[in-house]
Amino acid sequence: MAEQQIRLGVDVGGTFTDVALEVDGALFSTKVLTDYTAPEVAIVDAIANVCGDAGLKPGDLSVIIHGTTLATNALIERKGAKTALITTKGFRDVIEMRTESRFEQYDLNLKLPEALIDREHRLVLNERIDARGEVLIGLERAEVEAMAETVRAGGYDSVAVGLIHSYLNDAHEKLVREVLEDRLPDVLVSLSSEVSPQMREYERFNTVAANAYVKPQMASYLSRLAERLKGIGAKCPVFLMHSGGGIISLESALQFPVRLVESGPAGGAIFAAHIAGRYEMNRVLSFDMGGTTAKICLIKDLAPKTSRVFEVARTYRFKKGSGMPISIPVIDMVEIGAGGGSIAHVDAMRQIRVGPHSAGSEPGPACYQRGGDAPTVTDADLALGRLDPDEFAGGSIVLSAKASGDALSKDVGTTLDMDGATAAFAVCEVVDENMANAARVHAVENGEDLSKYSIIAFGGAAPLHAGRLCEKLGIGKVLIPPGAGVGSAIGFLKAPFSFEATRSIYQRLSSFQADVVRQLFADLKAEATQFVRTCDPASRIVYDYKAYVRYVGQGWEIPVELSEANTLSPDTGELLALFEKQYEILFGRTVEGLDVEVTSWSINAATPVDAAEPVKASSAGEGAKAGGTRQLFDPAAGGYVEAKVVERTSMAAGNHVEGPAIITEAETTIIVPSDFTAIGQPDGCIELTRIEEQAS
Repeated sequence: MAEQQIRLGVDVGGTFTDVALEVDGALFSTKVLTDYTAPEVAIVDAIANVCGDAGLKPGDLSVIIHGTTLATNALIERKGAKTALITTKGFRDVIEMRTESRFEQYDLNLKLPEALIDREHRLVLNERIDARGEVLIGLERAEVEAMAETVRAGGYDSVAVGLIHSYLNDAHEKLVREVLEDRLPDVLVSLSSEVSPQMREYERFNTVAANAYVKPQMASYLSRLAERLKGIGAKCPVFLMHSGGGIISLESALQFPVRLVESGPAGGAIFAAHIAGRYEMNRVLSFDMGGTTAKICLIKDLAPKTSRVFEVARTYRFKKGSGMPISIPVIDMVEIGAGGGSIAHVDAMRQIRVGPHSAGSEPGPACYQRGGDAPTVTDADLALGRLDPDEFAGGSIVLSAKASGDALSKDVGTTLDMDGATAAFAVCEVVDENMANAARVHAVENGEDLSKYSIIAFGGAAPLHAGRLCEKLGIGKVLIPPGAGVGSAIGFLKAPFSFEATRSIYQRLSSFQADVVRQLFADLKAEATQFVRTCDPASRIVYDYKAYVRYVGQGWEIPVELSEANTLSPDTGELLALFEKQYEILFGRTVEGLDVEVTSWSINAATPVDAAEPVKASSAGEGAKAGGTRQLFDPAAGGYVEAKVVERTSMAAGNHVEGPAIITEAETTIIVPSDFTAIGQPDGCIELTRIEEQAS
């Protein structure tokens, strides 16, 4: 077994820890409840389970690829290290003043989120670099040495260094690190010029603060995980999934732990893009619904949309601007508190609200009988007949229908004078409408028409809700891949080794300096290549080049993809043409008479990914053999109906079942609405197609 590549992906989520093992073309997977106090314990247990199923020992593994919510949770729950921020005199309050924009214009009682680092922990140095990278006030070593003693006296575990305009000239930040590492070797140091070398000091300072805040915790966790893995005989390399959709080394993850924010959802988007490639689906809505959140991502031309900024912990109804911006390369997606564990309640206006709070795995939904008594989406799904109480999570958790009913009645039904079925349906309708609205807004922001899209649904809860989401969005087709319950973990196995290097340097097209841009791309390419080589010393590397461009006077840029020739021989005419084409796609027209400027440049280096093998979709053939029936609440009928129950293993290529129906497997359940037909596909996917779509 030692000679074959045996790859294992592990995704630690808010409710479940998912593991997927790939060996000799076969896939084995499992789900266990996440252990919040020691996530590595659940990982080791899950690895033991899945290796046992595959007839392997942990020592047979060739590589482990890991994604985790630990960094995200530390930021959301404010449970990071004691951290100091060292910044330029006069800029101490940047992370508290933010951009001074109001995310809710007319709310007179608007409360902005608190800064990650309190004011008394922000320290200043008398230095200054200007917007051209030139030194206005030099930094004295003696002042930094005195600052080191202040850090020592404060008992800080980690230090974030964010000096003004350091993305253009990092000499002062490097001097600060040199002195701190010499005087305080046990204190971890993060530099904004390395973590996020981009313009906009609020986003840059906040990102380096977040990196420093989670750095000690991630170092401790990854060290414990390595020891645990060693203890069970798994001595293979461990890599980490990053938020941009690629894999980085353990060493890079320890240096830039903030890049692990949203690493699990990024794996899900990669998984969906791989499935889209099999079916040559150029417009796909990736729908990942787990135990805590739902993630929606647009995949166009087989690639997830990417961004340079992601907002963590939105505090005001998930509204843009109400969270903590992290300026790192990230797969662009919208994430809302709509998972199986999301808690439902009735607000002061007698409206049902679902999320953002989640019961998680501790105590979990009421039906888990682990101490939770608040109604959740999982409780509503159970009450509507969508889940089998005896076979949930492969039978590892027995659900209590009575506990679900009691919780729904106590917190929703009694308050609104609803019976149990109506209360459960109302909860699911609210969460489905929340997800549909999030998808609509995300599509509009990106200039896309969802009626031309199909859905790829995965995560433990998504197949339960995907059909209803299609009905709300006017989408006619949804694909549920095999292993959907552990989709993100499978996505880790499909991801390339990659790293994106970014730098901000202003270049107006009217005064363009081609030599500066050419040298910048050479430096970025060397930096990105170095990080990839720490993971894979030999494979070929492919590069993607981008410029972030805007009209002079505008506040934000749009990404413009460049060819390698553009970077070796930068041409303003070609760059302008590319920008205007992209601008017109997004906004419908270009702007005459304005100069154009580039604010940032980036290179993403990645190892090649094998193209997905095409699958010829099957049309309906024989009817799938049902294993019985179950009472299922049907929105179209307004009540319970007799629904066929089919094992997923019975859905061979061409086998079909018309809704209402329930397709069961160990890690999730697929609900087929009454106006859909489910058809098995050659690669194990289940395709749900609206009946009126088939007729047309």
